[in-house]
Amino acid sequence: MSDLSLTLIIIGAATLVLPFCDRRDNRVRSVLFAVGTLLTFRYIVWRFAETLPPFELSLESLYPWTFAVFEAVAAMGATIGFVTFSRTLDRKAEATRYREWLDRLPCVPRVDVLICTYNEEERILTRTIVGALGIDFPGMRVWVLDDGRRQWLKKLSCGLGAGYLTRPDNRHAKGGNINHALEFLRNGPDAPEFVVILDADFVPQRNFLWRTMPLFHADDVGLVQTPQHFFNNDPIQSNLLIGHVWPDEQRFFFDHVMPCKDAWNAAFCCGTSSVIRVQALEEVGGFATHSVTEDFLVTLELDRKGWRTVYLNERLSSGLAPEGMREYLTQRGRWCLGLMQIVRSPFGPFSRGHLSLSYRIGLIDTFFFWAVSYAFKLLGLFVPIVYWLIGLSVVQASLDGVVQYFLPYYVSVMIAYGWTTGGLISPVLTDVSHALTMFEVLRATIIGLFKPQGHPFKVTAKGGNRERRLVCWPMVLRFSVVIGLTVIGMLYGTLSDFAASHARFDAKIINLGWSIYNIIVLVIATSVCVELPRYRREERFPSSEPVRIRAGDRVSTAMLADLSISGARISAPQPGTLGSEVTLTLQEVGDISARIVGGSSQMFVVDFDAGDEARDALIRKLFSGRYDRRPREVHWGGLLGALFARAVR
Repeated sequence: MSDLSLTLIIIGAATLVLPFCDRRDNRVRSVLFAVGTLLTFRYIVWRFAETLPPFELSLESLYPWTFAVFEAVAAMGATIGFVTFSRTLDRKAEATRYREWLDRLPCVPRVDVLICTYNEEERILTRTIVGALGIDFPGMRVWVLDDGRRQWLKKLSCGLGAGYLTRPDNRHAKGGNINHALEFLRNGPDAPEFVVILDADFVPQRNFLWRTMPLFHADDVGLVQTPQHFFNNDPIQSNLLIGHVWPDEQRFFFDHVMPCKDAWNAAFCCGTSSVIRVQALEEVGGFATHSVTEDFLVTLELDRKGWRTVYLNERLSSGLAPEGMREYLTQRGRWCLGLMQIVRSPFGPFSRGHLSLSYRIGLIDTFFFWAVSYAFKLLGLFVPIVYWLIGLSVVQASLDGVVQYFLPYYVSVMIAYGWTTGGLISPVLTDVSHALTMFEVLRATIIGLFKPQGHPFKVTAKGGNRERRLVCWPMVLRFSVVIGLTVIGMLYGTLSDFAASHARFDAKIINLGWSIYNIIVLVIATSVCVELPRYRREERFPSSEPVRIRAGDRVSTAMLADLSISGARISAPQPGTLGSEVTLTLQEVGDISARIVGGSSQMFVVDFDAGDEARDALIRKLFSGRYDRRPREVHWGGLLGALFARAVR
């Protein structure tokens, strides 16, 4: 087949068949990714067979061959991803089925919830502690592990009814904090059988333990991990104004990658929102402390001792996504550094000792993702520039060859990932997220591989004042330089030689398309680096439930428009002047005093003057899961409109 015929067949078959298929059907997934694998290797064979010059020790030869080798290695990593995505597993039915097993036990196991904190604000910790204390499970206890040694937090914890633990130093950061708490609890009068690990900003739902504990019906399950969901926009969503139409970046990993890894017995601990069997932790000596990603490492240690890690893909907690670019980069850099440390450790993919094949392959996959794919994408930004300025090309091919070999491979992979993830993998925005973290990731990769030890745990900062527009000038400058070089190169290369051969013309068209794509990605990435102000310190959740309003002697009923811990917006005419007091009666909360701070003939806004009891009830109401209306799939109809709105803002 030549030209567009194969690509059109792929698109036609997908259009006719996939709408009638279930994304969880592993047979369909296997076919999709098998086709993607075959076309990927078909493309790579073509690249080496027909698009490279003869190999020799010259710049004209070594340059395209080096790029092709990077491309082939990246394709190998992608192939592992294809195999992983060919299967998925959903344990919701298993959790429901084995609830009876939990109910039949003579007494439910003792479970302690450990909240790890270092420097978070009071409002963030109050939310988490109240939510944890609201977990519905007999005998459950909550402990605040304070590595900041703050007296106000001790008073807050004890006042709310939680235990408070601290230690004399911060050795080994989060992992050391947890290990210190485990030693204290183990020596206590009523040691726990299981512990829940929560980060300081994650609020669990009431049914967190009734859903996770049934999965410990199998005696070899050492850890149950649940997904991380977020109630605020991450920097990409916030700064591009797309939070209502584009899911947060982590939805791809937690909603799709982790269920697939679980299907291959390769799920792993992601830190917060996990439940761990204490016996299993004791067998491995607690949390490992020689990696800044102690959560992943504890899974590998559990695996070596015969303990399984399983994944329940159900929203049972929600927390704060990184609120700014600095925090976003810190988090991604820590993840990359930690995984590189593990690759270099005795738990690496080629290490001796008992480590399951699935985890060995998973570590190789992780290495390819961090170390190879980002390096390849960085090269992809500069390849067109080199072509325009000095005439060196990495591909010696005609447009017909690109259409015949590259296009079917690319389209098939995009269809496979797009269909299985609901559009979360898209050509432009996925590359925007990679461009944003590219330099931080590559720096962490090099450090982790060549100097793996001696690096402090960098906490992802939460909270703070974000009411000003902030510009990440180093990143803006970095992207602007690449954009400028690309534009200058396009102008120079296009205007300098019009009398090109047909092959030269094809090379120009290929690099012109490549350049335009890079510019689009980098312009959007630059927009993300201009952080828009956020005036609300508490997230508002859309609502449509009724609320009773008492203003003086007048009582009325209206509908909420949105609700937060600090206030509400109500779809009704303003019942009084600005600053006047009203009393609202909310479901699950009761009466709460409020003050009118804004309004019109159609709607008014109030700030709450809530006591501790009403505040706690609001926290449990808002984070119970009923207000989870954030997008899980891409809404393409509104995406372009949102990006346009950001462009003109």
